[in-house]
Parts: sequence; structure tokens; C-alpha cells
Amino acid sequence: MPDPAPDDAQRRRNRLKLLAILAVCATPVIASYLTYYVIKPEGRTNYGTLVEPQVPVARLELRAAAEGRRLETFRGKWLMLVLADKACDAECERRLVVIRQVRLTTGKERDRIERALLIEGDPPAAGVLAEHEGLQVLRADPAALAALRQAAGGEAGVLLIDPLGNLMMRFPTDPDPNRMKKDIAKLLRASRVG
Repeated sequence: MPDPAPDDAQRRRNRLKLLAILAVCATPVIASYLTYYVIKPEGRTNYGTLVEPQVPVARLELRAAAEGRRLETFRGKWLMLVLADKACDAECERRLVVIRQVRLTTGKERDRIERALLIEGDPPAAGVLAEHEGLQVLRADPAALAALRQAAGGEAGVLLIDPLGNLMMRFPTDPDPNRMKKDIAKLLRASRVG
């Protein structure tokens, strides 16, 4: 009877096949460990700046009330908040247009978002308010506005308050509506609250 053991060349080919199969199976695992532990992505995907740690609006003791409303009454909704000092100037009006457009472009999700103007001085002219149906105008004293700006951690054009009442994101003083919309769309998709 002939010897059933394969020759050395056949044995090497079988080992190479086995090693190739192991390499194909192990490559994704090794690549994932390298990506997670060694090659850490530096970029961020959000346009707005996250406020870390999040600051509960109720803790800021804002006494911003108009017609009996306070910031805490917006709980359960996302709130885009524009801050204005003495009066709503041209920059303020531009931010109001931006938040109106961003809210409208969220489509069926727009009912989850409220808009408000927090102002120290007199409310904007009636003509300006007529262009922004549904905009809530809230008054604040200078100390309340300063506390909110300090909590935001920088110069902010538009602040975003989550449905739980936490100040969680700020956008630049001259916000880009397209990039802002992408951030808010991601938040609305990810959030089951509000």
C-alpha cells in the first residue's frame, strides 16, 4: 500500500491556505483595534459648539418672562434662543431669520422646535414680529443675560436648549443656516425626547 501522508510540498500549500484564511478573518479585527486605539479621528462633525457640561436653564435663575412665560415653560421642546441686549439690531434680525428658516427646513419635525428672542430692552418693532410668526419674545435683566452668556462659554449668536431644559449647544454670532440645520437634524433624529 502506498503511504497516505502527503509530501512536503502539499503540506506547505495547505499551511499557506490556512494562513491566508486566518489573515482574511483577522484583518478586520486588527484594523478596528488600530483605528480605535491608534488612529483617533481629530475632526468633529458638529457645527455648533457643545456646552460641556450641560447647564440646566432653571439653575441660571433667569427671570425672563413675557406674558407669564419663562424659559422653563419650553420644557419638552427644543428651543433655539437668540440673545439681544438693548434692542434687536440688524444682526439680531438676521439671526431671527436664520432660526425661522432652520425650523422650517426640518419639515415634519418642526413642531418639536420652538424659537425665542431673549431681550433686555424693548421688543422688536411690530413689523419684525409679523415676519416671525410663532416667535416668543422674552425679557431678561442684564444679569440674566450675562449669566446665560457665561454658561454658554463664549460669544453666541444662537443657543440651543434641549427638551430637558439644558443649555447644550451654541452657534456662532453669524450662523450658517445649512450647517446649523444639519446639527439640528442630527439631534432630532437621535433624540426621542421632545
